Amino acid sequence: MTTETSTEPSLDVEALTNWLVSSGLAPTGEPVGIGFISGGSQNEIFEISCGDLHCALRKPPAGAPAARDAGILREWRIIAAIDGTDVPHTEAIAVCEDTAVLGRPFYLMGYVEGWSPMGTPQLPAPFDTDSQARSDLARELIEGVVRMGKLDWEARGLSGLGRPDGYHDRQVERWTRFLDRIKGRDLPGLDEATGWLASRRPLDFVPGLMHGDYQFANVMFHHGAPGRLAAIVDWEMGTIGDPKLDLAWALQGWPEDTSQAKQELSYIDITGMPGRSELLGLYADRSGRQVDDFDYYLVLARWKLAIVLEQGYQRAGDDEKLLAFGPIVLDLMARAAELAESSDYH
Repeated sequence: MTTETSTEPSLDVEALTNWLVSSGLAPTGEPVGIGFISGGSQNEIFEISCGDLHCALRKPPAGAPAARDAGILREWRIIAAIDGTDVPHTEAIAVCEDTAVLGRPFYLMGYVEGWSPMGTPQLPAPFDTDSQARSDLARELIEGVVRMGKLDWEARGLSGLGRPDGYHDRQVERWTRFLDRIKGRDLPGLDEATGWLASRRPLDFVPGLMHGDYQFANVMFHHGAPGRLAAIVDWEMGTIGDPKLDLAWALQGWPEDTSQAKQELSYIDITGMPGRSELLGLYADRSGRQVDDFDYYLVLARWKLAIVLEQGYQRAGDDEKLLAFGPIVLDLMARAAELAESSDYH
């Protein structure tokens, strides 16, 4: 187990050890190993080991806004609710709401033996060379949306997590108000996409568990072929809403022809994976849902993502990562307006 360096976030080992022992999660006198996995301004993740316990600890960073505490507890509520279901997830182990322990609330989840497409410059073997195994990754990504949509969220105690009634009636007004608060420049295509969305609704709406930022960056896969989802992670935007918006979120930048698609998604090589229509058909077959209204969801996904990223761009300062959102926002909004103009969906 590695030890944190001075440049990485750290935990109060004594306080954590006492809490683990008092919670019955670790034996008295056993050393606790702590290794920093990832994190920054959003949430921090640490690997924890003690005796038979091997897990990951997730908490807001010390300087995060107070509202982030509610977000971490929201994540815990979701993973605890889906524990034991077929929705790929990390095991829910324990939660601590007492900020006196580590300064912020935190929870423990099962340690996933797998890999994440995020921060993986090259797909690991055999996905780097085996086209069938690579295609499995895309199909499994879609399968994750299918399983979230089929979850009996009321039976799992997730009533009240979101407000499904009127979900689509609120989208344009809510996100337009949000943009008005942060807007610092003109976004070409905004008026066209907004007007189009305001006058349309999906053909049907079946409320379900949705992730809110569903994409390759927020899933993990088991090692080795065939490609299999190990866990959907980072549930801070999770709600009861429309799972088909998760589908559109994942596919909004996905090309029809992936034969030369290496640069389509900047953090993962999707060359040779199934095209968007094939994946859309797979979703329809596996979920039993119609996808004739998918243009609506694509416009909504691009429009909404542009607004979400614009917030980061407007507060970027000299942060190069956030500054990079600037042209992405303009491209997303332009493509939302372009699809709205060309679509025959009424």
